[in-house]
Amino acid sequence: MGLKWTDSLEIAITLDEAHPDVDPMKINFVELAQWVRELAEFDDDVGHCGEKILEAIQMAWIEEKD
Repeated sequence: MGLKWTDSLEIAITLDEAHPDVDPMKINFVELAQWVRELAEFDDDVGHCGEKILEAIQMAWIEEKD
């Protein structure tokens, strides 16, 4: 079973592994959504994404960096 938009922590960990040199505080939501959709493990409807979901992913990624 693949990653869904609501799997914010798992997505954040995967993004951190895929983009270790990126500061998640500096990424915009358009780029973040694109990167999530490009993850090999991602398997969800692109229409299920919104600002709150992207914010949750970004916050989880920020915490992973700490």
